[in-house]
Amino acid sequence: MSLPSSTSSSSNTQTLRRRIGLRAAVLFNMLEMIGVGPFITLPLVIAAAGYRMSVGAWLLGAVIAVADGLVWAELGAAFPRAGGSYAFLREIYGADRAGNWLSFLYVWQLSFSAPLSIASGCIGLSSFLAWFWPGLETAPIAALPFLHYANFSAAAACLLVTALLYRNLSSVTRLAWVLFSGVMAALVGVIVSGFAQATLHGGWHMPASPSLSAGVAVAGLAQATLIATYDYWGYYNICFLGSEVRQPERTIPRAILLSVLFVASFYVAMDLAALPAVRDAASHAAQTAAPKLQLVADVARSAFGEWAGRTIAALVVWTAFASVFSLLLGYSRVPYAAARDGNYFRVLAAVHPKHGIPHRSLVALGVVATAFCFFSLQQVITILVVTRIVLQFFLQQAGVILLRVQRPELERPFRMPLYPLPPLVAMAGFVFILVNRVNALEGLAVAAGIGCSGTLIYLWRAKKLQQWPFAG
Repeated sequence: MSLPSSTSSSSNTQTLRRRIGLRAAVLFNMLEMIGVGPFITLPLVIAAAGYRMSVGAWLLGAVIAVADGLVWAELGAAFPRAGGSYAFLREIYGADRAGNWLSFLYVWQLSFSAPLSIASGCIGLSSFLAWFWPGLETAPIAALPFLHYANFSAAAACLLVTALLYRNLSSVTRLAWVLFSGVMAALVGVIVSGFAQATLHGGWHMPASPSLSAGVAVAGLAQATLIATYDYWGYYNICFLGSEVRQPERTIPRAILLSVLFVASFYVAMDLAALPAVRDAASHAAQTAAPKLQLVADVARSAFGEWAGRTIAALVVWTAFASVFSLLLGYSRVPYAAARDGNYFRVLAAVHPKHGIPHRSLVALGVVATAFCFFSLQQVITILVVTRIVLQFFLQQAGVILLRVQRPELERPFRMPLYPLPPLVAMAGFVFILVNRVNALEGLAVAAGIGCSGTLIYLWRAKKLQQWPFAG
């Protein structure tokens, strides 16, 4: 399974330099968090949880993000290396023991989940473009009706992002700030438009909500929190760039907590601003992606006119592009780190001699994500969420407790407060989400299939290389 080693080449003798400060770290996190998700899913959160409990879903999602973020903060400050979870799992479970298997399994699932995450942003971006060009929703090939022009535009966006990231980190950071300006403009535009529309119609007021039984209310809250959790993901992005962060013991924990705080404030404000204008959110939830976008753009159009609706729609396209940019930037460091350690395909261990980036890992993920752009958005998000929770988050949350028990002498520049409550709260929140979602067994079966296939490949490779559990 291993590919020819390229460690002898000059490109692999270079290392990544620490050039990312706190502001850039928060920027990269927020770019990944505030992607296409909240603008598409806002009406879905309100429809699932109801008008009064929709804010609660965003807050509950923030609580889970903070609890899990503290796990990432402690591990990221202790092990500030490229690859994030890959490095954590090797340290927790032992690089010469089960950690070798679990870290390989993590990179294997990331080879699916990272491109799926990137593809979800590109697919959402193309659905927003369809608001301007309805022809994107038509099928170009009669024999393949499941393909649309929107799939090809999503794939083109993915390739464009890959090309833009194929440059040095200083240029990438400057470009990220430009993209972030559009992200903030989209958020502020939706919030201001919502409250302005409410003012035009007699002031802000909570829409009347029908009474629901306790079981229905809990199920709705769980579904809405699942969506909100997907929208919050990205607070840990800086951990994947750990070997490029200045003062990581201070920068990584602060960046994680600040990004969750800022983004949660924006999400709650956006929900409150949109509530008076989305009385029909439940009817939109069952329709296609275009009406969901139109619902967000209509808030601006109702308040300021047609130009405002088109402006918000264009800014959402910008935001989706920025999110994909940050996603691919962070995840491209993971296969590189694993390959550098000899625990993945060695050809991905190369560092570009001029730009100082893991260029082969970047291109590999970009190409796989381009292929996933030809799946539906619902398929992509479902596989992504379940696989990531089962094969990554649970392992880290249990692992941070195990690490405290087995290695109490380990230097921990950041120690999470209220230990062990944060990892327990995060695990309970994820179990709440998984158990209450529709067709839960299907998603778990996909995650199990990825886990089993990765384990078989690892065992075959480990036996060949005399690694755990076959090492003498």
